[in-house]
Amino acid sequence: MMKVMIVGAGKLGYKLADLMDNEDIEVTMVDTNFKTLESISNHLDVLTVVANGIQIGALKELDIQSYDFLIASTNSDETNTLICTLAKKLKCKKTIARIRNPEFIEQLDFVKSQMGIDYIINPDLTTAIEIERYLLRSYNFYSDDFAKGKVSMVDFHIGNKEDFVGKCIKDLKGLEELLITAISRDGSLIIPNGSTKLMKNDVIHVIGKINNINKLGEMLKINMDKKRTKKAMILGGGKIGFYLAQRLEQDNVLVTIVEADKSRCQYLSERLNHALVIHGDGTDINLLEEEDLASMDAFIGATGFDEQNLLMSLVAKQLGVNKTIAKISRPNYINIIDKLDVDIALNPVNITASDILRYIRGGKVVSVSLLLGGQGEVAEIIATEDLPIVGKPLSELGLPKGIIIGAIVHRGKVIIPKGDTIIHPKDRIIVFTLTSDMPFFSKMIKPNKGGIFNELWGRH
Repeated sequence: MMKVMIVGAGKLGYKLADLMDNEDIEVTMVDTNFKTLESISNHLDVLTVVANGIQIGALKELDIQSYDFLIASTNSDETNTLICTLAKKLKCKKTIARIRNPEFIEQLDFVKSQMGIDYIINPDLTTAIEIERYLLRSYNFYSDDFAKGKVSMVDFHIGNKEDFVGKCIKDLKGLEELLITAISRDGSLIIPNGSTKLMKNDVIHVIGKINNINKLGEMLKINMDKKRTKKAMILGGGKIGFYLAQRLEQDNVLVTIVEADKSRCQYLSERLNHALVIHGDGTDINLLEEEDLASMDAFIGATGFDEQNLLMSLVAKQLGVNKTIAKISRPNYINIIDKLDVDIALNPVNITASDILRYIRGGKVVSVSLLLGGQGEVAEIIATEDLPIVGKPLSELGLPKGIIIGAIVHRGKVIIPKGDTIIHPKDRIIVFTLTSDMPFFSKMIKPNKGGIFNELWGRH
């Protein structure tokens, strides 16, 4: 069984422990705060230890050399770096550090090689890249790419559209070569079958080739707006705002940043080349109107306050801004986002957790996206000969209801699978999994070594 130590029980540490708790992973959570750990042990089946991760004695006592991974996710870049260095010297197999500081990030290769860190994650940069990817898209809804762009997954809000509401999935028209892999309904995630009935305001997660998805979008009369983002306003000049402005400048997007802290404005204007930095209160609608918010193609709420980000994104939408994005950190807001007129809400913790999960699961898993705050996930896997799912028709695999194989890319061709489809070695598979079925999913991506797997997959 894999052993993982997480040092730092903040939002990211908790999210990771929660996700790993559903898999075959033995998790030890280390933090100096007894109350935080007590709350975690009440909710999760993980070992909690009150200790300081930079104490060599504590690491030795926990037998750090028996661990496959140590993840340092305290609030300090320097502490995380030091913890990883010590753990590596004490023979922990691999270390992962959360490092946020832009100055640190500029010398990543040196930090990694000299400090014994195997993988560095930067939630703010990763989130900025995700926002940039969305802004540079020609259309107006959230999507995720898999299989090097051959397969896309999009979220469509069906609202009150009569072609969909009240109909069973098997009776829908326009879904040829597409698959509805999941439905978000009132904050819950449902894995549907042909007889599942769609309801008003469902969000359907659809997978397939992008041109087929475009056809569905047109049928749904969804704004398949081809307007390119040329002007963007960012509310909040923190790390996400800075990284995003830096990247958008390179994409020739005209950027305006509104930031309340004067010294931070100075920092931004010294480090950005073309962005217009405005010192002021970003929740002051008069100020935003003066800065011509209505003429923007995109508005991004990236302050440290979820409520500000959501509210001002709604204001921007009412003023006619094409794309509005809110950064949110509180998981309990996820359930109301779909009901608001915000195009997309991104949670840095989920994006980072996806990144770490992919790394921990190793070479076969290419990417992971968490759905609805981690109630489910989409993973892309490269099949190898030794996987237990290879060589048998899907209908004979006995997959639980909470797991759907959404698409297979075989020799460059996208296949939306049916019961008689067979997975071959080197195929890329996109799999949807509800969190409750994660243990089964873990067995799917483990090499077949006989014994329990033979029993599990009914091979005799």
